[in-house]
Amino acid sequence: MIERRSLLAALAALPGLATGLPSRVQAQAANQWFSVTGDDGHPVPNTRAPIELVEEIEELPGAIWSGPASASVKLVEFYDYNCPWCRAAEAVRDELRRANPDLRVGIVNNPILSPGSVQAAKVDLAVLKLGGAKASFALHQRLFAQPGRIDGPRALDVAAGGGIDRAEVERVADGPEVREMLGRQMRLAASLGLAATPSYVIGGAALLGYPGPETLKRVVEATRRCGTIGC
Repeated sequence: MIERRSLLAALAALPGLATGLPSRVQAQAANQWFSVTGDDGHPVPNTRAPIELVEEIEELPGAIWSGPASASVKLVEFYDYNCPWCRAAEAVRDELRRANPDLRVGIVNNPILSPGSVQAAKVDLAVLKLGGAKASFALHQRLFAQPGRIDGPRALDVAAGGGIDRAEVERVADGPEVREMLGRQMRLAASLGLAATPSYVIGGAALLGYPGPETLKRVVEATRRCGTIGC
Protein backbone atom coordinates (compact mmCIF):
# COMPACT_ATOMS: atom_id res chain seq x y z
CA MET A 1 0.00 0.00 0.00
CA ILE A 2 1.28 3.49 -0.84
CA GLU A 3 1.66 5.65 2.25
CA ARG A 4 -0.49 8.77 2.30
CA ARG A 5 2.53 11.11 2.36
CA SER A 6 4.05 9.35 -0.65
CA LEU A 7 0.75 9.56 -2.51
CA LEU A 8 0.44 13.28 -1.78
CA ALA A 9 4.00 13.85 -2.98
CA ALA A 10 3.28 11.93 -6.17
CA LEU A 11 0.09 13.90 -6.81
CA ALA A 12 1.83 17.20 -6.21
CA ALA A 13 4.52 16.24 -8.72
CA LEU A 14 2.04 15.75 -11.55
CA PRO A 15 2.16 18.65 -14.04
CA GLY A 16 -0.79 21.02 -13.67
CA LEU A 17 -2.18 19.22 -10.64
CA ALA A 18 -0.19 20.58 -7.71
CA THR A 19 -1.64 24.07 -8.07
CA GLY A 20 -5.15 22.60 -8.03
CA LEU A 21 -4.72 20.88 -4.69
CA PRO A 22 -5.87 22.58 -1.48
CA SER A 23 -3.04 24.61 0.07
CA ARG A 24 -2.97 22.39 3.16
CA VAL A 25 -2.53 19.28 0.98
CA GLN A 26 0.20 20.99 -1.05
CA ALA A 27 1.97 21.91 2.17
CA GLN A 28 1.86 18.32 3.41
CA ALA A 29 3.19 17.10 0.07
CA ALA A 30 6.15 19.46 0.44
CA ASN A 31 6.87 18.34 4.02
CA GLN A 32 5.31 21.48 5.43
CA TRP A 33 3.01 22.12 8.37
CA PHE A 34 2.23 25.54 6.89
CA SER A 35 2.68 26.51 3.28
CA VAL A 36 5.75 28.77 3.31
CA THR A 37 7.70 29.71 0.19
CA GLY A 38 11.27 30.93 0.51
CA ASP A 39 12.85 33.86 -1.28
CA ASP A 40 14.09 31.42 -3.93
CA GLY A 41 10.53 30.29 -4.72
CA HIS A 42 10.96 26.83 -3.18
CA PRO A 43 8.88 25.41 -0.31
CA VAL A 44 10.47 25.82 3.11
CA PRO A 45 10.24 22.57 5.11
CA ASN A 46 8.53 23.16 8.45
CA THR A 47 6.98 21.03 11.13
CA ARG A 48 4.90 21.50 14.22
CA ALA A 49 7.12 21.99 17.28
CA PRO A 50 5.81 20.29 20.44
CA ILE A 51 4.94 22.97 22.99
CA GLU A 52 6.91 21.27 25.77
CA LEU A 53 10.07 21.44 23.65
CA VAL A 54 9.46 25.06 22.69
CA GLU A 55 9.07 25.95 26.36
CA GLU A 56 12.32 24.15 27.14
CA ILE A 57 14.24 26.53 24.86
CA GLU A 58 13.56 29.48 27.18
CA GLU A 59 15.38 27.75 30.04
CA LEU A 60 18.08 26.14 27.90
CA PRO A 61 21.58 26.67 29.36
CA GLY A 62 23.85 28.48 26.95
CA ALA A 63 21.12 30.11 24.86
CA ILE A 64 21.71 33.83 24.27
CA TRP A 65 18.67 36.11 24.26
CA SER A 66 18.01 39.68 23.17
CA GLY A 67 14.77 41.61 23.28
CA PRO A 68 12.13 41.81 26.02
CA ALA A 69 11.08 38.62 27.82
CA SER A 70 7.45 39.75 27.39
CA ALA A 71 7.78 40.08 23.59
CA SER A 72 4.78 38.97 21.56
CA VAL A 73 6.98 37.09 19.06
CA LYS A 74 9.98 34.84 19.79
CA LEU A 75 12.40 33.75 17.08
CA VAL A 76 15.07 31.19 17.97
CA GLU A 77 17.88 30.34 15.57
CA PHE A 78 19.92 27.12 15.84
CA TYR A 79 23.26 27.58 14.09
CA ASP A 80 26.62 26.03 13.20
CA TYR A 81 29.78 28.12 12.88
CA ASN A 82 30.71 26.34 9.64
CA CYS A 83 27.34 26.96 7.99
CA PRO A 84 27.59 29.62 5.24
CA TRP A 85 23.85 30.24 5.38
CA CYS A 86 24.12 30.94 9.11
CA ARG A 87 26.66 33.63 8.26
CA ALA A 88 24.25 35.13 5.73
CA ALA A 89 21.38 34.96 8.22
CA GLU A 90 23.28 36.78 10.96
CA ALA A 91 22.78 40.31 9.66
CA VAL A 92 19.15 39.60 8.76
CA ARG A 93 18.39 38.31 12.25
CA ASP A 94 19.95 41.37 13.86
CA GLU A 95 18.08 43.68 11.49
CA LEU A 96 14.79 41.98 12.39
CA ARG A 97 15.49 42.44 16.08
CA ARG A 98 16.25 46.15 15.68
CA ALA A 99 13.19 46.74 13.48
CA ASN A 100 10.77 44.90 15.78
CA PRO A 101 10.77 46.08 19.40
CA ASP A 102 8.25 43.34 20.27
CA LEU A 103 10.55 40.56 18.97
CA ARG A 104 12.64 38.37 21.29
CA VAL A 105 15.53 36.61 19.57
CA GLY A 106 17.43 33.59 20.86
CA ILE A 107 20.50 31.89 19.40
CA VAL A 108 21.46 28.29 20.18
CA ASN A 109 24.42 26.16 19.11
CA ASN A 110 23.67 23.17 16.90
CA PRO A 111 27.11 22.10 15.60
CA ILE A 112 26.12 19.24 13.32
CA LEU A 113 28.38 19.87 10.32
CA SER A 114 31.81 18.83 11.60
CA PRO A 115 33.95 18.03 14.67
CA GLY A 116 35.46 21.49 14.22
CA SER A 117 32.01 22.99 14.66
CA VAL A 118 31.65 21.16 17.97
CA GLN A 119 35.01 22.51 19.13
CA ALA A 120 34.04 26.07 18.19
CA ALA A 121 30.72 25.72 20.01
CA LYS A 122 32.56 24.61 23.14
CA VAL A 123 34.78 27.70 22.96
CA ASP A 124 31.65 29.83 22.55
CA LEU A 125 30.08 28.32 25.68
CA ALA A 126 33.33 28.64 27.63
CA VAL A 127 33.42 32.35 26.86
CA LEU A 128 29.81 32.57 28.01
CA LYS A 129 30.77 30.95 31.31
CA LEU A 130 33.78 33.21 31.80
CA GLY A 131 32.55 36.52 30.44
CA GLY A 132 28.76 36.38 30.27
CA ALA A 133 26.26 36.79 27.44
CA LYS A 134 27.75 40.04 26.12
CA ALA A 135 31.20 38.50 25.66
CA SER A 136 29.72 35.35 24.12
CA PHE A 137 27.64 37.32 21.61
CA ALA A 138 30.66 39.45 20.69
CA LEU A 139 32.62 36.24 19.99
CA HIS A 140 29.66 34.91 18.00
CA GLN A 141 29.79 37.95 15.75
CA ARG A 142 33.57 37.83 15.35
CA LEU A 143 33.54 34.13 14.46
CA PHE A 144 30.93 34.63 11.75
CA ALA A 145 33.00 37.50 10.38
CA GLN A 146 35.92 35.10 9.81
CA PRO A 147 36.32 33.60 6.32
CA GLY A 148 36.85 29.89 5.89
CA ARG A 149 36.61 26.96 8.29
CA ILE A 150 36.15 27.51 12.03
CA ASP A 151 37.47 24.93 14.48
CA GLY A 152 38.58 24.91 18.11
CA PRO A 153 42.06 26.42 17.71
CA ARG A 154 40.76 29.16 15.44
CA ALA A 155 37.90 29.96 17.81
CA LEU A 156 40.42 30.14 20.65
CA ASP A 157 42.54 32.57 18.63
CA VAL A 158 39.52 34.80 18.01
CA ALA A 159 38.50 34.65 21.67
CA ALA A 160 42.03 35.58 22.77
CA GLY A 161 41.99 38.45 20.28
CA GLY A 162 38.99 39.79 22.18
CA GLY A 163 40.98 39.97 25.39
CA ILE A 164 39.96 36.66 27.04
CA ASP A 165 42.67 34.40 28.41
CA ARG A 166 43.20 31.60 25.90
CA ALA A 167 44.37 28.98 28.38
CA GLU A 168 41.43 29.59 30.68
CA VAL A 169 38.95 29.40 27.80
CA GLU A 170 40.49 26.11 26.67
CA ARG A 171 40.31 24.70 30.21
CA VAL A 172 36.63 25.58 30.61
CA ALA A 173 35.76 24.45 27.07
CA ASP A 174 37.14 20.98 27.85
CA GLY A 175 35.27 20.75 31.16
CA PRO A 176 32.13 18.76 32.04
CA GLU A 177 29.86 21.80 32.47
CA VAL A 178 30.34 23.01 28.89
CA ARG A 179 30.05 19.44 27.63
CA GLU A 180 26.69 19.08 29.39
CA MET A 181 25.44 22.47 28.14
CA LEU A 182 26.27 21.66 24.55
CA GLY A 183 24.81 18.17 24.88
CA ARG A 184 21.50 19.63 26.07
CA GLN A 185 21.41 22.10 23.19
CA MET A 186 22.09 19.42 20.60
CA ARG A 187 19.63 16.93 22.12
CA LEU A 188 16.88 19.54 22.07
CA ALA A 189 17.66 20.45 18.45
CA ALA A 190 17.50 16.75 17.52
CA SER A 191 14.20 16.32 19.37
CA LEU A 192 12.80 19.26 17.38
CA GLY A 193 13.96 17.60 14.14
CA LEU A 194 16.39 20.40 13.28
CA ALA A 195 18.62 18.47 10.90
CA ALA A 196 19.72 21.57 8.96
CA THR A 197 21.41 24.85 9.82
CA PRO A 198 20.28 27.42 10.31
CA SER A 199 16.91 26.28 11.61
CA TYR A 200 14.32 28.39 13.38
CA VAL A 201 11.62 27.93 15.97
CA ILE A 202 8.84 30.51 15.81
CA GLY A 203 5.06 30.54 16.14
CA GLY A 204 4.95 26.92 17.29
CA ALA A 205 6.78 25.76 14.15
CA ALA A 206 10.26 24.53 13.34
CA LEU A 207 11.63 25.81 10.00
CA LEU A 208 14.52 23.90 8.44
CA GLY A 209 17.07 25.90 6.49
CA TYR A 210 17.52 29.55 5.64
CA PRO A 211 14.41 30.83 3.83
CA GLY A 212 15.86 34.23 2.92
CA PRO A 213 15.43 37.69 4.47
CA GLU A 214 12.04 38.54 2.99
CA THR A 215 10.52 35.21 4.02
CA LEU A 216 11.86 35.59 7.57
CA LYS A 217 10.23 39.03 7.73
CA ARG A 218 6.92 37.59 6.51
CA VAL A 219 7.09 34.75 9.04
CA VAL A 220 7.69 37.21 11.90
CA GLU A 221 4.80 39.40 10.72
CA ALA A 222 2.45 36.42 10.36
CA THR A 223 3.31 35.23 13.85
CA ARG A 224 2.64 38.71 15.22
CA ARG A 225 -0.76 38.87 13.51
CA CYS A 226 -2.13 35.38 14.14
CA GLY A 227 0.28 33.48 16.37
CA THR A 228 1.49 31.08 13.66
CA ILE A 229 3.85 31.31 10.70
CA GLY A 230 0.96 31.04 8.24
CA CYS A 231 -2.28 33.00 8.61
